[in-house]
Amino acid sequence: MPVPIPELGSFNYVPETKEDLDWADLVTLDFSLYGTPEGNKQLAKELIEAVRHHGFFYVKNFNISQERVNRQFSLGNQFYNLPLEEKLKYVPEGLDNGAFNGYVPAGRRILDAASGLKDRIEIYNIPKFNGDFNHAHPPVVQAFLPEIEEFARSLHTEVLDPLHVILAIALELPEDFFTNIHKYDIKSEDHLRYMKYSKYTPEENKKIGSQWVQGHTDLGSWTLLFRQPVAALQIKGHATGEWKWVKPQDGTLTVNACDALTFLTGGYVRSTIHRVVSPPKDQEHVDRLGLLYFSRPNNDVKLATIKSPVLEREGFTQNEFERSGNPVPTMEEWTFAKQKWQRTKNIVRGDPKYETAQILPGYQEKVHA
Repeated sequence: MPVPIPELGSFNYVPETKEDLDWADLVTLDFSLYGTPEGNKQLAKELIEAVRHHGFFYVKNFNISQERVNRQFSLGNQFYNLPLEEKLKYVPEGLDNGAFNGYVPAGRRILDAASGLKDRIEIYNIPKFNGDFNHAHPPVVQAFLPEIEEFARSLHTEVLDPLHVILAIALELPEDFFTNIHKYDIKSEDHLRYMKYSKYTPEENKKIGSQWVQGHTDLGSWTLLFRQPVAALQIKGHATGEWKWVKPQDGTLTVNACDALTFLTGGYVRSTIHRVVSPPKDQEHVDRLGLLYFSRPNNDVKLATIKSPVLEREGFTQNEFERSGNPVPTMEEWTFAKQKWQRTKNIVRGDPKYETAQILPGYQEKVHA
C-alpha cells in the first residue's frame, strides 16, 4: 500500500544535449516479458548478451512510476540545498576507513596537482531498512523516510529480484539461487544514493582532462542508475576498449554488472569499466544530480566461483583469488577493503601507489584513464 505523500517541491530536469555524441549501442530488457517461461528465456538470453559483451544495459517497464522517481530526485535536490554545515553533521564516523552511509563531502581528491583543483562530488547514502542500520537523517530526509523505504524496497521486488531470477535461468541454476544470496532482510551493504556533481568552468575542465571520475568498476552485484538528462557517463567497450557515451533513455533504468558477480561467476559476468566526464558544451553550465541504487550480496556470502553447468562448459571455474591461491573474501570483507581504498583522502590523481594498490591478497586495483 503506497504511503501518504507529503508536500515536496518539484525537480526540473534540464534539456537533453543536442550534440551528436558517440553513443553506446546497448541491450534493453523489457520486463513486461518477465514471468512466463518464454519471456524469461528471452530475457535470459538478452541479459547474457548484455553482461558478457556490453556490461551496461537498459531495463524498461519495471513497474515504478516516473512520478515516484521524480520525487526521489526532488528529495536529493532538497538535501543538497542544505547549508554545508548541516550536511557535515551526517558524515559517517570512520569515513577514512571505508564507512560510507551518510554524507561524503566533496574535495577529498586532488584532480590537478599543479592547481590543487579538487573533486566536486557529494554523496548521500541511505542503507537498507531491515533493522541492521541506524537511520539518522536531516529533517528534510527524515520527513520522507517511509516513502524512501518503500521506494528502496520496490527496487528489490520490481528490478533486482527479476534480474537475479533471469541470471539464474541463464546460468542453468535454480531460479532462486541469486535471490537467496541477496535477501533484503539479511544484512548487506546495499544503499540508495543521492549524488551531486557540481560543475567546473571550461578552463578547469581542461586542467583535469575533462574527467570528473576516472575509469573504475563498481564493487557489488548491480548498480541501478535512474535517467537524468545531463550526459556525462561513458563506458569502456569490453571488446574494443573504446569509450562511448551512455544515452539517457526515457522510462528506463541504466544497469551495470559489478565486481561481486564477476567473482561469483569466475569472470563470466563482466564488471564494466565506466567513468564520468564533463558534459557536452550545451550542458556544461549545469550541475548533475544522480539517483542510484547499489545492490550487493549478503555480507556473509563468500565470493567463490559458483557451480554452474554453463560456467563449467565455458571454462569459467576460478576467480582471481582462487587462481592465486589466496583466501576468498566474504562480501563484507571485499566491500570494506574496496571502500577503504576508494575513500582514501587527499590522493593526487596519477599516484601509482594508489592507482595500482593491492587491496586484498590476490587482488590489485586499477584506475582506468
